[in-house]
Amino acid sequence: MTVRIRLARGGTKKRPYYRIVATDSRNARDGRFIEKVGSYDPLLQDDNERRVVLNEERIRHYLSHGAQVSDRVARFLDKAGILPGASRQRGTGKRAAEIEAKKAKAAQEAEAA
Repeated sequence: MTVRIRLARGGTKKRPYYRIVATDSRNARDGRFIEKVGSYDPLLQDDNERRVVLNEERIRHYLSHGAQVSDRVARFLDKAGILPGASRQRGTGKRAAEIEAKKAKAAQEAEAA
């Protein structure tokens, strides 16, 4: 059984609300899950503390047991400092190459300092 930490959509039409759940990767997106480990409300302002709520202890537990995270959840965990460097830029175009070069330059400067 492969455990994934991902979003499960709730709410109504045009009013999304997401639970961050630990689930078997074979289960449906909004189907059965093992445990709710947080929530995400995209309708709130970016600076609102209730926009992304994470149960850090349980997330670390699942990560220590080999759970995989979805791209969006990886961004949340990176921003919260739980899983640094987990954010991945998708794509192979010119913009993705520029972003990768900028990250490499920043890493070199951090090493030198």
